Amino acid sequence: MPNTTEGLTRANPAGAPPIRELSLGDVRASLKDGWDDYKAYPGYGLFFGAIYMLGGLLILAFLTRIGSPWMIIPLAIGFPLLGPFVAVGLYEVSRRRSMGEPITAKGVLAQVFYQRERQLGWMAFVVMFIFWIWVYQVRLLLALFLGFKSFSSWDRFVDIVLSTPEGWGFLGVGTLVGAFLATVLFSTTVIALPMLAEREVDFVTAMITSVAAVVKNPVPMLGFGVVVGVSTLLALLPVFAGLLLVLPVMGHAAWHLYRRATSPG
Repeated sequence: MPNTTEGLTRANPAGAPPIRELSLGDVRASLKDGWDDYKAYPGYGLFFGAIYMLGGLLILAFLTRIGSPWMIIPLAIGFPLLGPFVAVGLYEVSRRRSMGEPITAKGVLAQVFYQRERQLGWMAFVVMFIFWIWVYQVRLLLALFLGFKSFSSWDRFVDIVLSTPEGWGFLGVGTLVGAFLATVLFSTTVIALPMLAEREVDFVTAMITSVAAVVKNPVPMLGFGVVVGVSTLLALLPVFAGLLLVLPVMGHAAWHLYRRATSPG
């Protein structure tokens, strides 16, 4: 059982914390704090970012092998949905640094593995379910809009999507559906994931609290979501290499935004 030195304390109250009003200044401050955490302990950021990067490369290699490299587009767009789970270790680094506790690889990794015994594991089912809906609806839209088109290569897929009315319809509807799913998932997890990593609350309470934070602070919270989503997608372009920087900075920043949203300072 982790103690307050080698893991997050279990002494937190079982109830959900009150939600504070946020401003865009809080978002900027959280991003700055995230960057400061990354600079202070870059090894942890590079480690967890490399896990994410390796996962992307393995998916790309698999899709290329089965002759469907174009599928990397919807999977890459859905990639940010899975990032917060890799960020659990980053939450711990930020927490320890803000509390002045020693930061050790043993303690951080122990906290990551400890999560499988806690409510955060249930959130994995929620995230994976929404991610599965995203992948399924992409295939459904492909059948509806491009069912009679042939694209066995990356170049052919891009040409059809960008140069035909069917492709434009696929992009338009897919973007709207994807934006909706991303907003739903972001709203239910942005506060819930760091909260579950820190507090002894059930995942339903954490999700409700997360949605309440977004509803109370729609502009700053959704603004943060746009920053995370756009930054992550841009990080995917150089063969996922940008994730070595973007993922850890955004993970640290998410922790600080959570603390600003649920604590008086």
